[in-house]
Amino acid sequence: MATASTHDVLLRDVTESDFQAFFEHQLDPVAGHMAAFTVKDPTDREAFMARWAMIWANAAVTKKTIVADGHVAGHILSFDQFGKPSVSYWIGKDFWGRGIATRALAEFLRQFKTRPLHARAAKDNVASLRVLQKCGFSICGEDKGFSEARGVEVEEFILELPAT
Repeated sequence: MATASTHDVLLRDVTESDFQAFFEHQLDPVAGHMAAFTVKDPTDREAFMARWAMIWANAAVTKKTIVADGHVAGHILSFDQFGKPSVSYWIGKDFWGRGIATRALAEFLRQFKTRPLHARAAKDNVASLRVLQKCGFSICGEDKGFSEARGVEVEEFILELPAT
């Protein structure tokens, strides 16, 4: 199993045993609102497990679990979205405000060399935008889509980490 750490944050390959923590993270309505683009019913465990089984089995998706202080703090995925290599992450609310997302994404980017790399964040998700920008992403476009978590259309920024 590939692992890498940076201080109190460790990235490791996702295992099935991580799914429960990921499920619990998505149950928080504040986190769902911030992420905006989530599943329709975050309490549907069966749908969640089916979705993660597909992600886990897909060799084209890079999947890392974020561990902070010995606890599953979230995950980072890289995948093809709209024909472009993209990254997304989710940090459990209990781990917010400690720099974990920034350290985890920075470490992920050291390991995952595909560039350019894209990301998306709701325009009002200031914390996620700040994490992405600290890691070298810059806004390159805008889009909007229906947010299941909010029940309305939400504007988002498209960001890019350019080839160096």
